[in-house]
This record gives sequence, structure tokens and C-alpha cells, in this order.
Amino acid sequence: MKILHLFLPLLLVMLTTVASGAVKEPMRLRLDHEQREQGQFFTVTVTDPPEEPVLWFMDRPYRMFRQPDSSWRSLLPVENLTLPGSYPLLLRSGASEQKMLLAVAANSRPVQQIALDFSKAELKATEIEKSRVKAALHTESQEKLFAGSFIRPASGRTSSLFGLKRSYNGAPIESYHKGADIAAPQGTAVHSSAKGRVILTGRVDGGFQVHGNTVIIDHGQALITIYMHLSAISVHEGQLVEAGEVIGNVGHTGISTAPHLHWGTYLYGTSVDPELFEGKAL
Repeated sequence: MKILHLFLPLLLVMLTTVASGAVKEPMRLRLDHEQREQGQFFTVTVTDPPEEPVLWFMDRPYRMFRQPDSSWRSLLPVENLTLPGSYPLLLRSGASEQKMLLAVAANSRPVQQIALDFSKAELKATEIEKSRVKAALHTESQEKLFAGSFIRPASGRTSSLFGLKRSYNGAPIESYHKGADIAAPQGTAVHSSAKGRVILTGRVDGGFQVHGNTVIIDHGQALITIYMHLSAISVHEGQLVEAGEVIGNVGHTGISTAPHLHWGTYLYGTSVDPELFEGKAL
């Protein structure tokens, strides 16, 4: 009986160790696609990481966000000017690592020639405009505010696609279109694409010469939307807005050739095609 008492604690430790090993799941990495086009994004999900996971893609770290089911997720952007090819994705969590190759394909968007009148062509972004917009677009808040399907923010046809390389008044190509333009009459209501918090309202009289009257909304977990060239703004910074709530009206402010809404979507500060979100729940 004394021998049994001596060995019983050791036996319990052994059983506990075996049981713990039996239920321990290895870290798993899942992707919705193994190939995406320029200006699109990958949905990366990780389950059972030993510690908070971090992604590395194209020499840049990306924070992951915990989901209600205890998994971790990142909407991983592919910058529109990324050269087509294969790129390594590295997942790190504590001492654990996983690697895989992701493929990027060309989106074959054409060059768009834009004619600006003299008054618009001379406009340059102010320092306050550039700094405030950059800071807002790189917001990475922990809380996921968006839920359900994303909506189109204004009624009207798409007059200019995301990703078009642009030449202004015949000048060399220096940029691409970082959103989708929706043609609509002056004053048409503009709605928030999803639930979120207004983190920037910028006005022409406050230095927003290029963007025009602008609203930027943080939807949480590094997903941001921007609404530009507005004639009026009807929300304020810090305000929580629901999907479909009116935030302003279509206008022709800033660098704009006619009344329209510039609608942009950003992940971790990188612009991606906003029409990928329309009608979809993430």
C-alpha cells in the first residue's frame, strides 16, 4: 500500500501529460485563395497558435486579429503595382513557423487619360491634408465593427475602375486610381459602406485641396473606407455610424472633373479594389 501511495502522484502526472498531448492541436494556416490579382487581398486564418501570430508578406509584418471563434485573421492586401509572380508568406507564433508561396497575377488595367482644366491641374495636396489622410488610412483598431454585407455607398454607375494607371493632361504616368468612381448627380446621398467610426472629416477650407471634402471611416481590424469630393459632410469625427447611414453628399470638390463619389477601401494602409467588398460579408 505504501508503494502504491509513492507511485500514485507520478502516475497522475504521466496521465495528465498524455491527455494534454492528445488534445493539443498543431497551429493551422488557411487561405481563401492561393492566387490573387494586383489590388485584391487574401483572407488568412490561423487556428491554435501557441502565441499571438504575426504574418510577414513582401518584407512587411502584418498584425492578425482575434475572431469570436478564437481563430486569428488577416485580410492581407496585394498592392496594385506589385509585379506578378510568387511571394513567400511567413507565419510566426512563438517558436513556431509556417511558410507557403502565394501567387500574384496581373489585373491588366489600362491607362486612363484625364484632362483637367487649369484651376484643377494647379492644385497640390497640402501637408496637413497628406499627413492626416495617411495617418487615418493606416489605422489598425482591434475591435471589429463591420458585420453583414458591405453596401454600395451611392447610386450610380462606376465611371472609373480601381487600379487604372493615370496620366493627367498627357503627363507621364505617376500613379494609379486608388478607388472606384461612382458617377452621380450633385447632392446625391452618400452612405457608409458598413458599420464603423468616423476618424476623419476634412474640408476644402481646412486644406483638403486635392481630396476635396472627405470622410474616412474605421471599420476595425485594419479595414478603412474613404469617401472623397463631397459637396457636404453630415457626420463628425468620433461618430459611430451604421451601414447605410448617410455621411454626406456627392460633389465636385478637390481634383475632380465632374460630380462623382470617389470610394476607396484600404487594408493596413494599402488600397484595394472596393468593389470586391460590395454585397459580401467578411
